[in-house]
Amino acid sequence: MISDLNFLLVGNSRHHWAKYSQNQSKFFHTKKEQGVPENIDLDRLIWASVGKLPNFFLKEENEIKTKDIKLSNLPDYFGVDRALACLAALNIIANPFKKDLLIADFGTILSITKVKSNGSIIGGQLIPGFLTQLKSMEQNTKNLTVPNKYDIPTKDFLFKTEEAILKGVINSITGVINGSFDPQKDILITCGGDSQFLLKCLKKQKINTINAPNLVMEGMIIHHLSLKKLL
Repeated sequence: MISDLNFLLVGNSRHHWAKYSQNQSKFFHTKKEQGVPENIDLDRLIWASVGKLPNFFLKEENEIKTKDIKLSNLPDYFGVDRALACLAALNIIANPFKKDLLIADFGTILSITKVKSNGSIIGGQLIPGFLTQLKSMEQNTKNLTVPNKYDIPTKDFLFKTEEAILKGVINSITGVINGSFDPQKDILITCGGDSQFLLKCLKKQKINTINAPNLVMEGMIIHHLSLKKLL
């Protein structure tokens, strides 16, 4: 019997945690500056990283790297989070018609990754995420500031600067999804910290999606349990 397990994905803006016990998974997230949550044994913590490593100790032998994940046509330099999301999607998403899986991870970066139903990576796209785009406009211009509220306007053309910023950023994100997703050939799966919020915008455009916000963490669990079965 597999004992309780803890997992950590070191992200660019947050830490993502999972607890696995008795075939049940619980997920939660902490800010980068926060310490280790209670009841986490760092010696046994399974982890992966796409961001700057935290100031607490992580055992090197417990790290999941891209090269450890068994997917076809997967380069070692591919982001481990993207590889784990593909692994999870292949294992948990019903795909009776053997469509390609298009995974949109709405985080600091919006990563779009396409994988065949047989587990072969096709490739993907990377663009700045929702908050990254907003902050970039504030940092690189004189008169634009990040809106305090994210109430997305329904109109396409706005006078108020904050509304125009929000509509432009949302259109850039939904536009790249629209341009990449073919519902006849693909299943669209959304995940990541901003997926719940951005899912509303996709639904307004009648884009059918499967939302699995903790897909990457589920991939970590699936990967680790598969290794345990081989031992």
